[in-house]
Amino acid sequence: MPECENPLWPCAMTGAAACLAGFSGLKVVIHGSSGCYYYPASLLHTPLYGTFILENEVVFGSEERLNEVIAELSGTGGRIAVITTCVPSILGEDIRSMLATHDVLLVDSPGFAGDLETGYRVALAALRPEVDPARAGVNIDGVSLSDPFFRGNTQETTRLLTMASVPVGTVFSCDRLEQVRHASPFTVGTNDDFGSGVGTCLGSTLGFEAIRKTFTNLAGKFADADIDPVLREAGEQEERVIHACDKYLRRYDPPSVAIFAGASYALFASRALEQYLDAAILFIGTRNEPPDSSYLIEQVTELSKVRAHIQQCRPDLVVGSSFERSVSDGRAFVGLIPPLREKVRLSHLPFVGIGGTLHFLESVLNTCRDRKPVPT
Repeated sequence: MPECENPLWPCAMTGAAACLAGFSGLKVVIHGSSGCYYYPASLLHTPLYGTFILENEVVFGSEERLNEVIAELSGTGGRIAVITTCVPSILGEDIRSMLATHDVLLVDSPGFAGDLETGYRVALAALRPEVDPARAGVNIDGVSLSDPFFRGNTQETTRLLTMASVPVGTVFSCDRLEQVRHASPFTVGTNDDFGSGVGTCLGSTLGFEAIRKTFTNLAGKFADADIDPVLREAGEQEERVIHACDKYLRRYDPPSVAIFAGASYALFASRALEQYLDAAILFIGTRNEPPDSSYLIEQVTELSKVRAHIQQCRPDLVVGSSFERSVSDGRAFVGLIPPLREKVRLSHLPFVGIGGTLHFLESVLNTCRDRKPVPT
C-alpha cells in the first residue's frame, strides 16, 4: 500500500488526528492501512483506533471492516470520529454512505490533502466550534498534540492567565469535547500555525514582548483583570535572560544558527536569538508555507535539502528535530519540533510564555557552551 506520510513532516491525516484526539469524549478511528495508523499513534502518544485494511479489502472494499470497528466502539461511551486516509480516498469509496447507520463524525483528510496544519484546520472545522457570548474567560489557542511542548504551553498560559485573574475558556485543541461549542468570545494564542480562528484574538504568548501586548489587551477587555503580577514577572525574568546572555557573550562569539520548524516557532526563535544573543540567523527552513520575512527562509520538507542547507551555511547551532540532528555533523543542537528522540521527556516543558522563553534560551546557552568544534 502507498505511504501517505512525508518522512520529514507529518501530513494532513496526522494533523486531523492531532486535533481530534486532543478532545476527551471523542474516539478517533484512522481508516486506512497499519502504516497510516502507527505513524500518528507513535507521534501523538495518545489512544487511537484503526481499521487496518488489508490488500484484499483494497480490491473488494473496506465497508465491512469499517463497520466492524465502529460497531465494537459503539456503546462504549463518547462519540466516534473517522479520519479517511489515502487508500479509501483514492479508491473513491463513499465512506459517508457506509456510516449512514452510525452517529459518527467523518473527517476527510487523507495524507495528500496537505500538510499537518491543513489537516488540523479541516478537523477543527468539522467539529463546528461556536462562541458562547455568556462564557467567561479567554480561550487558549494553537495547542496541538503533535507539538512536543503542547502540555507545557497549556500549563504556562493557564498559569499566566490565572495570575492575571482571567479564567480559561476552551483550549483548542486539548479539552472536553462539549467545550468546543461553548468557547469564550476572546482568545490568546500559543502557536499561530494551529490558530483556530475562534473568538477575537487578543495576541500571542510567544516571548516577553508579545506577553506584554497581549495582557495589556486583556486588561482592556476584562475589568477584573490584574495584569501587574504578569508584567512584573516578565520584566524580572527578562533581566535574568539579558544577564545570562551578556555573560555568555563576554566569553564566546555570537552563534550562527540554522532553524528548522513550523513558521510560528521558527520566527520567534530567530527573533529571540538575535535579540538576546546577537545571533546570525543564516537560514530558516519551515515545514509549512513560509510567510514573507526579511530572513532567508523557504519551505523545506526533504531531509536531503536539510542536509544541503546545513552544509552550505555551516552554522554553529542547528535548531529543529532529530532529523536535522542526524545530518548536522555534530554541531550544537536544540530540539524544537517532532520527532525528538534519544532523550527521555517526562516533564511538561513550555515553549511559550515566560517559562518557555527561559527554557529555550537556557537550552541554547548550555548547548552552545558545550558545543563541539564545527567540522572543517
